[in-house]
Amino acid sequence: MTATRTFGLSKEARNLHWLLGNLVEEVPGVRSVAVVSSDGLLLLSSDPDENAAPAAPRPKGPKGSSADLATIVSGLASLTVGAAKLMGGGQVRQTMVAMQEGSVFVMSISDGSLLGVHAAPDCDMSVVAYHMALFVGRAGHVLTPELRSELRKSMAEREAVR
Repeated sequence: MTATRTFGLSKEARNLHWLLGNLVEEVPGVRSVAVVSSDGLLLLSSDPDENAAPAAPRPKGPKGSSADLATIVSGLASLTVGAAKLMGGGQVRQTMVAMQEGSVFVMSISDGSLLGVHAAPDCDMSVVAYHMALFVGRAGHVLTPELRSELRKSMAEREAVR
């Protein structure tokens, strides 16, 4: 994560950017990551800053965008929550979709917020899930309504610049 992306953000928002950067950089096979609010809005993503040169080329996420991943994550979460209600399965903690060319993982954070990861087909699914759980454990207690609002505003400003 670049300094330009976090300039002007609160300490908590910068910490979430740092945690997300670690998830992307340290977990082999992770292609794209998105943190999504309960209403489906992208709060935080792994999309590289357009002004920064990437350290190493990485395969793109769905259509190359964490915004697309956010849409997929929101839809999958809605579908699995509905399925859990129909089946009397209780609260959904994690969803995983394995495809021929990759995997998508969705994990609840707090208050309906979600963490979504798009990974390579050869990723170690247990390692991805473990690191997602670490992120959720560290981010869940700081993802307050105020911080979600700050992150939404930051993402909207970033999109306006593009």
